[in-house]
Amino acid sequence: MNDINWLLREILNIHFQIRDKVNRECEKNPLDHMASIDHESESDTIYAIDRISEELIIEQFNQRIACRTPIVLIAEGIADGQIILPETANQTEAVWRIIMDPIDGTRGLMYQKRSGWILTGVAPNRGEATCLKDIQLAVQTEIPLVKQHLSDVLWAIKGKGAKAERFDKITGKTRPIQLAPSRALTIRHGFAMISRFFPGAREVLAEIDEQIIRRALGPVEKGKTHCFEDQYICTGGQLYELMAGHDRFNADLRPLVEKVLQQRGLALGICCHPYDLCTELIAREMGIIITDEIGNPVNARLNTTDDICWVGYANAAIRSQIEPWLQQALRERGLI
Repeated sequence: MNDINWLLREILNIHFQIRDKVNRECEKNPLDHMASIDHESESDTIYAIDRISEELIIEQFNQRIACRTPIVLIAEGIADGQIILPETANQTEAVWRIIMDPIDGTRGLMYQKRSGWILTGVAPNRGEATCLKDIQLAVQTEIPLVKQHLSDVLWAIKGKGAKAERFDKITGKTRPIQLAPSRALTIRHGFAMISRFFPGAREVLAEIDEQIIRRALGPVEKGKTHCFEDQYICTGGQLYELMAGHDRFNADLRPLVEKVLQQRGLALGICCHPYDLCTELIAREMGIIITDEIGNPVNARLNTTDDICWVGYANAAIRSQIEPWLQQALRERGLI
């Protein structure tokens, strides 16, 4: 536990370094520069804004963590998706596997539309088979918009609950905050949605969304609406919205539409990867239910390339209202 607490402190420091540097660069540079493409990686498009954080992480992990204990660092932007630190160590000597998204929500942040998030999960090193379920510590830190002076940081140690703080960049002070998922028994008059951020069978995902809502809540009444949606292009941000009590249901099912796209002679675009979901431990420690598309715990290997689905329910009542209709809609289309 002492090692976990030490790791927490060091990872928080690394996150704050990234948050502050990205924020400074966003203040200095025009949107077009931050949104320019740096290069294409196997897992995603890397923009200029991504390079700011990626340049820091190896240096910071070497200075703060790898100098004391060998690690395998898995992150977007690292060649081959992972690196052993210190470089003199080998994989079997590594005590921890640390998976990280240096900026989740790049697209919203680089255009100054919405906060991005720094995501990190820490698991004991079990080799290449190490999975999300092995994560013992998770940390996510908000990278705020330039015009935004408050930002949050959340963390959890497995079995110890979750904590959160709010940072004020004007005063430089931090204070504890209490976040809690919604206790509502229904999605009615709340935010609930299926992710469909990018082109590629979006109409299929929208049709599934519509079907679930109709079956759960009935037809829309004239002049009224009975639930809402918010397409936050950021998995860490979506988890935060569940943890803050803003959203009641969210599902990212993009990998499932690959069958539809293949029938059309089209390729599957970008999907959620394990590094995007590496902080789901925090949500679970708050009581949020996170599953895969068939209702089992999400258990992807820690890497930067696997495509994964996830479904989040604010509580058991929301799950019981939505999950049967969701799985029925997927089965009717041959997606599960």
